[in-house]
Amino acid sequence: MPRSTANPSARQTELLEAAYQYALTHGLADMSLRPLAEAIGSSTRVLMFLFGNKDGLLRALLQRARTEELALLDNLRRHEQPIGLAAAAEGVWAWLAADDHRPLLRLWAEAYARSLVEPDGPWAGFARSTVDDWLNVLADCQPRAERDTEEGTVHRTLTLAVLRGALLDLLATGDESRVTAAVNQQLALLRSGKRAGD
Repeated sequence: MPRSTANPSARQTELLEAAYQYALTHGLADMSLRPLAEAIGSSTRVLMFLFGNKDGLLRALLQRARTEELALLDNLRRHEQPIGLAAAAEGVWAWLAADDHRPLLRLWAEAYARSLVEPDGPWAGFARSTVDDWLNVLADCQPRAERDTEEGTVHRTLTLAVLRGALLDLLATGDESRVTAAVNQQLALLRSGKRAGD
């Protein structure tokens, strides 16, 4: 029986972090326990004991990635007053566009896609929970009078769609200047109360 991940041991935490760094470089799609264990100075037997099986390890890695994402999002909430969608999106995009976050974001994109095409695997619910996380944080960044309206829901959904689409474009092309210009144009429309196509 695997050890609980609710109160992990120091060794479990150490190996999870090492496996996470490995996944950032190699991805999750073709991950095999034997080469992973060799790369992080462990064994398949130890990984099986700590995480149960490969799916258990994958779930732990996805949770680790989500924890890093949520740390960014929580920073947007640390203001006395809601900062507004445009300011929130600007801060998020600056983080998403940073070169040193590309490995994490490629891992996120892989897990997001896998969650859609393999809904019953270890990826189950990852895409949906990611959307919910982001929408909840964007809602917290909206003034209360806007947050609880149908229009407020539409605005934060559009903001999330712009950020997610821009991120996928950036990961595919690496063309940061073009994609950032497009994001900035949409944020200018958001600040002015207009939408693309108006």
